[in-house]
Amino acid sequence: MYTSVMVLGPTACGKTALAVRLAAALDGEIISADSRQVYRHLDIGSGKDLDEFSLVQADGSVKNIPYHIIDVVSLPDEFSVYDFQQAAYHAFTDIVSRHRLPVIVGGTGLYLDALVRGYDLVQVPVNEALRSSLAGKSMEELVEYLRNVKGGKLHNSTDLTERHRLLRAIEIAVFSTENSGTVLKGDMPPRPDIRPLVIGTTFPRDELRRNITRRLRMRLKQGMLEEVASIHDSGISWERLERLGLEYRFVSEFLQGKIPSEQELFTRLNIAIGQFAKRQETWFRGMERKGVSIHWLKPGTVEDRFAQAMDIITGNILEGISP
Repeated sequence: MYTSVMVLGPTACGKTALAVRLAAALDGEIISADSRQVYRHLDIGSGKDLDEFSLVQADGSVKNIPYHIIDVVSLPDEFSVYDFQQAAYHAFTDIVSRHRLPVIVGGTGLYLDALVRGYDLVQVPVNEALRSSLAGKSMEELVEYLRNVKGGKLHNSTDLTERHRLLRAIEIAVFSTENSGTVLKGDMPPRPDIRPLVIGTTFPRDELRRNITRRLRMRLKQGMLEEVASIHDSGISWERLERLGLEYRFVSEFLQGKIPSEQELFTRLNIAIGQFAKRQETWFRGMERKGVSIHWLKPGTVEDRFAQAMDIITGNILEGISP
């Protein structure tokens, strides 16, 4: 018996549109698991297509599907996995209390995994003294520092590619070492009864790349360059924008003159998004290896995949729901 539905997949595969249709059919509400859509004003670059949450019905009326954890924090504030899990627990409990179905959707694997497998997280504070002591060290020296703190074992190589992530990894490792056995859980609410029926959607690699390219062209036409420039003009540093990754990182570099032309910006960003989609799919396969059952849909239109998903849902038991 399941208490929710989860729709996951790589970028540019139409998972939000699918999840919204499922929520409409099942009297549900959306919980977004996207690490950039949580931020206000990150609209075009994050793919925050809020019009997708409004469905036109057969009689011409519009059904608005409620959503959660979108536009909940402003830059330059940070939003961590801990913050997401806390917000998701609140949203899940709220939705269920109104006898509606939580429909979780996103491509941020860490967020999804934190809900499915119930990460036991703590809120690690920023250690300004530690950061000051590390300020002059090279990336190689920081990696070695982290390796020593963790007893010679480094399991997550993604933390080693960017300085801010590496510093945060050191901060967390030091905190864990210093507080071993006495770590407090902070203000995390009790974990609700999250048992999702997980539905995966994707496309063959070539088709996914075409979708990525088409969507990137559309976002540039919609004013993605102007969006990033406006955010920077509002007082957000280039460094903070670059830490958001992908569109915000590459556009920030272009606006600073680090990328010489719009054509090169398009080419480099297009390749980077394709590589990101591949990493997402690798993460989802890792979730399966850890015991998460994902029901993968065959490629098709949104309506085709909606029909497949409903067949899967009908063949399982959703608590309080009669498809």
